[in-house]
Amino acid sequence: MIRTKAQKQQLVTTLATRLGRSSTVYVTDFTGLSVAKITQLRRRLRQAGTEFVVVKNTLARRALADAHMAGDAGGLEQHLAGPTGLVLAGADPVAAAKVLADFAKEFEKPAIKAGLVDGKAVTAEQVKRLASLPSRIELLAQLGGTLQAPMAGFVGALNGLLMNVVGALEALRTKRASTAGAASQ
Repeated sequence: MIRTKAQKQQLVTTLATRLGRSSTVYVTDFTGLSVAKITQLRRRLRQAGTEFVVVKNTLARRALADAHMAGDAGGLEQHLAGPTGLVLAGADPVAAAKVLADFAKEFEKPAIKAGLVDGKAVTAEQVKRLASLPSRIELLAQLGGTLQAPMAGFVGALNGLLMNVVGALEALRTKRASTAGAASQ
């Protein structure tokens, strides 16, 4: 589709806005994926709260420059070659990395070229390591369990002490009842 200069500028502006809102960006090569597979990838990424954008490399370079992600801070421009798809993730870089890694295991594509997480450039290997981390929800659950364990142990110990006291009082009551019964006879 032939686009005018104004349409291209509008695309660059829109992409720059999206890039500005995304704290995490992954650059992928989707060579070998059919339209159906790309659609499936987009759905999975959307469920994880991220977005997949296929863009021309020249327009992506301009958008990165407009979003102030170009140069030393980003380093993504050198990876903009061939068919490029950008994964724009929000606050959770792990969720998007997990979707990409799982999809790549299943279909052997897309190839992750590089990424940008909170302003820091990451390699494809680092993105794969991110994917192996537990999700934010899982980490919070582990933290909650860790914080709860000592309290649960303390409550269990108190419960055991109370049961011992109740048992001792019951034994004392039984003993007094039997001695009072023997004395009255």
